[in-house]
Amino acid sequence: MSDMPQVDAPAWAARKLLRASRVASLATSLSGQPFASLVTPATAPDLALLLLLSDLSEHTRHLRVEPRCALLVSGAPEAANPQTAPRATVTGLAERIDDAALKARYLAIHPYATMYAGFGDFGLWRIRPMGGLYVGGFARAARLRLADLTPDPAAVAAIAAAEADIIAHCNTDHPDAMAKIAGRPGTWRMVAVDVDGCDLAQDETVVRMSWSAPVVDPHAVRAELVRLARSSQPG
Repeated sequence: MSDMPQVDAPAWAARKLLRASRVASLATSLSGQPFASLVTPATAPDLALLLLLSDLSEHTRHLRVEPRCALLVSGAPEAANPQTAPRATVTGLAERIDDAALKARYLAIHPYATMYAGFGDFGLWRIRPMGGLYVGGFARAARLRLADLTPDPAAVAAIAAAEADIIAHCNTDHPDAMAKIAGRPGTWRMVAVDVDGCDLAQDETVVRMSWSAPVVDPHAVRAELVRLARSSQPG
């Protein structure tokens, strides 16, 4: 079996976009009235969407009553027409969770949030995807079933079990490679890794690096990091 399983092209594009997005529009509803707000998502290893929300916000009040919601992320447009931008909408069910590992992952992606993450009125929420829609640009849309969108559970578990060791090894033994992969000078550290890619941070700047395809084990992660280091040039 290949170390690099192939996924449907729109689903893979949507996964990469979701993993890389640092801002999104959250759609909630209450008593039949739709509501949209700006949020800052991260993704769990299994692609569940993570949000750090204030109990005082309107959307949190909605989610407590009606957990069904949708999240829209968007990439950069190819031309002046905004409709050429790739975007993904995920529908799902939101729940408030108390998970130290997922909170640490969220803060690794949004380090500036550390200053208020411990406030009593902030909590971590998880949106479990139910399906979605990917639009690759103008008139290029594909519906995404849950089975198409979510990564293989066995691969997720294998990478999650090795994540701490991978991060420690890369940051301790290969700091120059991390800067090369980031494509810009500075002291870059790996802060997260999953089946679809890794996240590198320098202070409060965090960049997402995608694999060429989803990986299934730590050996494949190493191969992807070598590929990225060879192909990247410092900016």
